[in-house]
Amino acid sequence: MNMKQAFYIRTIVQQGSISAAAKLLFVSQPSLSKMLRQIETELGVSLFDRDSLPLRLTYAGEKYLECATALLNANARFENQLQEIRQENSGRLRLGISVQRAMQILPHAMPWFAMQFPHVTIDLTEAGSARLENLVGQGQIDLALAALESTSPLFDYTLIEKETIGILAGNGSDLAARFPNGTALDVDSARNETFVSLREGHSVRIVQDVLFRKHGIEPRILLETDSLEVAKRVTMGSGSCMLCSDIYVDEATLRAASFFPLRGYENRRHFYACRRKNDRLPRYADSFLQIVTQVLRDKKQY
Repeated sequence: MNMKQAFYIRTIVQQGSISAAAKLLFVSQPSLSKMLRQIETELGVSLFDRDSLPLRLTYAGEKYLECATALLNANARFENQLQEIRQENSGRLRLGISVQRAMQILPHAMPWFAMQFPHVTIDLTEAGSARLENLVGQGQIDLALAALESTSPLFDYTLIEKETIGILAGNGSDLAARFPNGTALDVDSARNETFVSLREGHSVRIVQDVLFRKHGIEPRILLETDSLEVAKRVTMGSGSCMLCSDIYVDEATLRAASFFPLRGYENRRHFYACRRKNDRLPRYADSFLQIVTQVLRDKKQY
């Protein structure tokens, strides 16, 4: 059975005769009769009881019509899906983002995105910023939302949010005891503090390693973790310090810690959307970025 045969047989059933079906299909009655005989010869059964008018299906014909209808309906659904894809209303977005940013953004962004594009699925990869940029370069994800330095000629970067790097110091630390919250300090001020550190691959770890190396600091590391939330909680609970972006410092955090922007350090790693150079993404990817930007803007205003 092919699509043309299925459509022609269904039309004969609907019209009740070969002549009426031929007229509707704009084919000659002899050619339609010939096609029907060829189908019946190939199947070895008759599809219609030709002694009745309108034509009545045989039992084999009923089974043929069931399959023909299923085939035609499946083809119609497929054509609709293709049309949705061509109009960029349907598809898949392979998105990369850190766990912490995902917690911050996706609960607010996804409902709006799903309302606008109910037939687009998000294939999510959660990883550190350095790995996400590599995955974009390898073509394994379409779009990364990550804290990056927009220097590679291989990628297109769209700035979403600027970040200020500082030292988050738990209330039990010497740093928090000596300076008011919000005081700009250089990293040397925390030379003798105990630090909680994110593992390699995270954006802030890259900044941390560069600064410690530049200032000749070999800090006492209480804990290394992949989770920013774990690092924050340990820092606050143990009176330690950690390097952190200001976007993760909220009112609850400041009840148990102080945040000191780094003095003399110009952060070049901001929150970007990163895609491969010259890659054209569907319009729903751009809409997703607009939603994310609005979510972060609203969060700041709130």
